[in-house]
Amino acid sequence: MRDQTMARGRRPSFAGCLLMVLLAFSLVSCDNGSPGADGASPAGERGPGRHGRSSEIPAVAVTVKPAVRGDIASYYSATASLDPNKEAAIPARVSGIVLEIKAEEGDRVGKGQVLLQIEDDEYRHRLAQAEIEMDKQQARFERMEKMFAQKLVSTEEYDSLRSELQAAEATRDLAAFELSHTHVTAPFSGRVILRSVEEGRTVSNGTALFTMADLSRLLARVHVPAREFRNIRVGQQVILHSDSSRETLEGRISLISPVIDPDSGTIKVTVEILDYPDTVRPGDFVEVRIQTDRHESTILVPKTAVVTEKGEQVAYVAEGERALRRPVAVGFQDDAQAEILSGIIEGDLVVVQGQRSLKDGQPVKILEPVRPGVTEQKPAEESDDPKAGRTRVDG
Repeated sequence: MRDQTMARGRRPSFAGCLLMVLLAFSLVSCDNGSPGADGASPAGERGPGRHGRSSEIPAVAVTVKPAVRGDIASYYSATASLDPNKEAAIPARVSGIVLEIKAEEGDRVGKGQVLLQIEDDEYRHRLAQAEIEMDKQQARFERMEKMFAQKLVSTEEYDSLRSELQAAEATRDLAAFELSHTHVTAPFSGRVILRSVEEGRTVSNGTALFTMADLSRLLARVHVPAREFRNIRVGQQVILHSDSSRETLEGRISLISPVIDPDSGTIKVTVEILDYPDTVRPGDFVEVRIQTDRHESTILVPKTAVVTEKGEQVAYVAEGERALRRPVAVGFQDDAQAEILSGIIEGDLVVVQGQRSLKDGQPVKILEPVRPGVTEQKPAEESDDPKAGRTRVDG
């Protein structure tokens, strides 16, 4: 009995337990809600946290440009190779040994200039024989004419001898023609782009000797879809970019096919380039850009201002110190600008750098290029510029 009584005496009372619980709860509440030695503030209040961090969203540094009004065009682009204005293979017209070559690859030659000489002794002998035969027939025919006038020979004899004279003249003309082709000449003014024979080689009628090209202008032929054809016209200016030399060329449309290719639904358009540097040559590949439409006095922004977010095209506009997300409808685009059909008005400051990390309503800090000659910036409180609080960076 005495042991049981002592055991009951050591047990804490209900009131004591409740007091201990309340005391522990009070200590926890004081620790979380009242300022401590480490500078913590009560929950729910803005300002520095337990470790001195701010709960505000940080501002993003951005660059802006105003939306402006201007003109912009749409283009059809295609790849083509540059061809010479004219190109022709020059074959041998007679057989013989190549006696002398008088033009080399790259030479500029005029129309009728001798390019190659074929040995011509045989052809000279043939012409001499033909001329002798023709002279003989000419003399016979003259005697026959006198006799025919005196009615000493029949009409049949007269006509027969006249035919023989005509045959002799034709033989003489053919011999002269063959002799003339032992001198191979340029059919037009241009440049020799290929020589296919060597001196001493025997060639026959039809053997390729040279290839010539007229490089006074270059041609690019592209096939434009019929749906893009409505605003294309002869004489229209065209921009071309050379693939090998990176040169930008100016051309004009010289020919437009009158028919649509039924297999491809395209129209062949020929572009001529009259002025080009030595670094551009036939065979170069070029990108041809033909203007197909044009919008005037429309809203334009830098192309980089438009981004795609979850399949939607948007731009961010700086208003005050925040960036607002604007869904936009985009029209024509070129290398630098985009046409805005809706969502932005003239004068809006669109974000062109830093926009990919923005959220709607996020604070922004606008960066401005340093003006020429400015090397040091006054502190904001000392500057007379009302925008002195903005950070300036080299543009």
